[in-house]
Amino acid sequence: MTRRKGELKWWQIDAGWPHQVALRADVTIGKAHDAAREFCKDLSLAPMGPSFFVEGVWFNVWCFAEEEDAQKFQAQYGGEFMDPEDRPRRGGKRRKR
Repeated sequence: MTRRKGELKWWQIDAGWPHQVALRADVTIGKAHDAAREFCKDLSLAPMGPSFFVEGVWFNVWCFAEEEDAQKFQAQYGGEFMDPEDRPRRGGKRRKR
């Protein structure tokens, strides 16, 4: 088994960047994704974020350390604010508490 040294784990992302916005993956494809990353250049965006699949639709989760930054992103691109505890895990299931 190979370990992925240095890669952030989901629990590290949830702890460090708790303000999360779930956005349909098709909203930021290609150049639109590049534009969204550029928009977040000066915001507290996590270096990576999780994704999940629900009812035939992929969602990307944009994670921010500051609530104000998450609000700016949501105002620009839409999406839904999401509590990390409620985010679906593999297979569309929520994590057990």
